[in-house]
Amino acid sequence: MTHVSTYTPDRQDRYFSSEPGRRAIARQLFQQVGSLPLICPHGHVDPKLFADADFRFGSPTEMFLIPDHYIFRMLYSQGISMQSVAVPRRDGGPVETDHRKAWQLFAENFHLFRATPTGMWLVDELRDLFGISEKLNGQSGQAIYDAIDTALRTPEFNPRRMFERFNVEALTTTDPATSTLAEHKAIRESGWSGRILPTFRPDAVVNLDMDGWGQEIDRLGAVSGVDVGDYSSFIQALEQRRAFFKEMGATATDHAALTAHTESLSSSEAEAIFQRALAGKIDAEDARRFTGHMLVEMARMSSEDGLVMQLHIGAYRNHNPSIYQRFGRDMGADVPVAAEFTRNLKPLLDRFGNAANLTLILFNLDETTYGRELAPLAGHYPALRLGPPWWFFDSLAGIRRFFDTVMETAGLYNTVGFNDDTRAFPSIPTRHELWRRAACDWVAGLVVQGIVDEEDASAMAYDLAYGLAKKAYRL
Repeated sequence: MTHVSTYTPDRQDRYFSSEPGRRAIARQLFQQVGSLPLICPHGHVDPKLFADADFRFGSPTEMFLIPDHYIFRMLYSQGISMQSVAVPRRDGGPVETDHRKAWQLFAENFHLFRATPTGMWLVDELRDLFGISEKLNGQSGQAIYDAIDTALRTPEFNPRRMFERFNVEALTTTDPATSTLAEHKAIRESGWSGRILPTFRPDAVVNLDMDGWGQEIDRLGAVSGVDVGDYSSFIQALEQRRAFFKEMGATATDHAALTAHTESLSSSEAEAIFQRALAGKIDAEDARRFTGHMLVEMARMSSEDGLVMQLHIGAYRNHNPSIYQRFGRDMGADVPVAAEFTRNLKPLLDRFGNAANLTLILFNLDETTYGRELAPLAGHYPALRLGPPWWFFDSLAGIRRFFDTVMETAGLYNTVGFNDDTRAFPSIPTRHELWRRAACDWVAGLVVQGIVDEEDASAMAYDLAYGLAKKAYRL
């Protein structure tokens, strides 16, 4: 089918309203905030990228496809196997080793990403990072592969150089409680000035039903120097690790749970469940109650040591057992579930919702709770803040819905700006730019409606782009 273009949008106005007055204000606001430094307070970039001053990404497939579950999830949904695009298997099964072939398959199916956030990010990455404006498809795939491959061999695409070019002020990684933070030590000792900070993630030792929990407890004992044989020593080991992470620059913790259930167990109840876990005799109810109890304990620890607490709720993880068996955890087979916060969080909030030294940032995959529960809760409790749209909803439409649903009730300053939440380091600037453009467009809409004036709009755009995240995460 031959297509004759009759409209060429101005890239400087992408993601802005088509209404001329609003678009002009959005453009002006973005000119003020678009080049601000990037605060990246929550993400999953591997710190080893920065620990080795000579690190290289390898092939375009290694840079774009293999680490990005957004990409291979969509391909898999269309019957394209993950092994065919070179995603490693944990079961030792065969995968495609020819990265050009894997890339070609991706290119031939790039149309699947039309109008998705992944497609938007990738188009912007190719253009802004590599100067590639040609559409990615089966015909252009190899030429684009060659252009990226050539660029990756230059010093400009060393991760440290990219970090500086991206104007990242601070980037946090997500590290298990049992990590020695060896890469973070190497970064410090190298003398490089890039600010890469760890984040304390204890899920593997706190969620009793996770695979390998017993081995993780052994690791916790080894790295903490605490013989973890009961609940009391378990808490002692966790507190030791938090202190170590804080010494290494951490300002936050991160926790994931299926639901927002919290409760305070008695010491004897917690001990009994912990002993059943050590003996391999827990059930689902034990695991649920212990996770809920430990969320309260983590809030208690954060109120004492000042580490910002992040709580991510609502992902039914590893929904596809076949993918989990062959490829492992967090490989695109996670699905949102319904959530409830008003009752579930009350035990935690009864104890720490008014704590002066606690910041608890909530993330959720059930959008229906934002206006009904989360915005009213954050609009009242001093300890609560709302994280930005997360995972399935860090999209242009998801961001717009978030602004419209949350801000009137919670207020802008009970939110925390943006975090890119990605493993794919090269996508960070484009993710932030999409957020900043969406934010500027939303604020511009308030101006044209007479809700805020241009002075307030400038301040709001600045805070959404930079100030809120810097303050909330104490960076």
